[in-house]
Amino acid sequence: MVDLTRTAASPPVGASELFQILRDGVPRTRAELAALTGAARSTIGVRLDALIDVGLVGAVETAASTGGRPPAQVALRPTSRLVIAADLGASHGRVAVTDLVAAPLATREAQIDIAAGPVPTLTWLVQAVDELLDEVGRTRDDVVAIGIGVPGPVEFSTGRPANPPIMPGWDGFDVPSWLRQHIPAHVLLDNDVNIAALGEREHGWAGVDHLLFVKVATGIGSGIVSEGRLQRGAQGTAGDIGHVRVSRAGDVPCHCGNTGCLEAVASGPAIARALRAKGHDVHTSADVIALVNRSDLDAIYAVRQAGRDIGEVLATCISLINPSVIVLGGSVTQAGEHLIAGVREVVYARSMPLATEHLVIAPSRAGGVAALQGAASLAIDYALSPAGVDELVAYAEGRQLVS
Repeated sequence: MVDLTRTAASPPVGASELFQILRDGVPRTRAELAALTGAARSTIGVRLDALIDVGLVGAVETAASTGGRPPAQVALRPTSRLVIAADLGASHGRVAVTDLVAAPLATREAQIDIAAGPVPTLTWLVQAVDELLDEVGRTRDDVVAIGIGVPGPVEFSTGRPANPPIMPGWDGFDVPSWLRQHIPAHVLLDNDVNIAALGEREHGWAGVDHLLFVKVATGIGSGIVSEGRLQRGAQGTAGDIGHVRVSRAGDVPCHCGNTGCLEAVASGPAIARALRAKGHDVHTSADVIALVNRSDLDAIYAVRQAGRDIGEVLATCISLINPSVIVLGGSVTQAGEHLIAGVREVVYARSMPLATEHLVIAPSRAGGVAALQGAASLAIDYALSPAGVDELVAYAEGRQLVS
């Protein structure tokens, strides 16, 4: 917890620091803010003026009077500014405009081809954002941050994809710089499984500080939340379990260039390939799910075996990071309990009893919108952070000077 008590030796209170007190949405008077920070009323007034000018805070219902005019209160204005959340998959694009407490105002979804390259994909994104802003009667200048998830490794500090195997042309592309040429907002790019883990944790498992989110779809990956924080690793590849070797995979080639990877035998395309070898006309995860729903025994067995293969890798993950919850999401999990049953079968057999005594292995609660919710949370966390508020105030002051 941040200590808001001030001493004479404390540094001066800036607008961004003052906002951290107000971002909880609780209305406060200027006198209360002065008492909390130890700053002079005049200083509080100047800092509040800066926050009011950029629309982050504003006047609210007055406080109860103890005699005379009741004191004015200020608080966060959630709808004054907007964030953009985008979930870009191999073949789908989802975009949402939300307010500063992640309430969605408008959404859009379309089929895209991320392999077409960054410029066509991001051009579609900007067009979708403009359509959504028109729908809610706002402009690009109202957007303070953009959170985006993509299906590949990302160098989070720079917002550049790093050798993404299914995203030709994206390696090293400066996504934030390209987007800022169109929308004057801070851009954050991350792996889609990471932001899905954020969305799942914040909207499905609030209060769970040790969570592993596993996505099983065209590929297999995981997002790691430890001590309540997303863990990306040194190069942003933490959680890339799809390319861990599993015993059943043998020498099966993987698109990563290696052989024997989990993804090569347990992903949606891998399951479909195994079923085609048995004479079934299946090509996609949706085809596999349809076959399972028709109670086809080959399909049920194939999905359950994929769960066992995933469980083999997760048993090691449990020993390493000791999560309290493992959440399974992605298109293949729509095959019902068969995938999760296979995971549980191996995890509980191979993991230490102490690690699994209270372990929960469950399907996603956020479902298909987990990544979109996580992207919104990523953008909001930055927009309301000290750095984000300072950036917004500096931009507004600079624009006023130019005009």
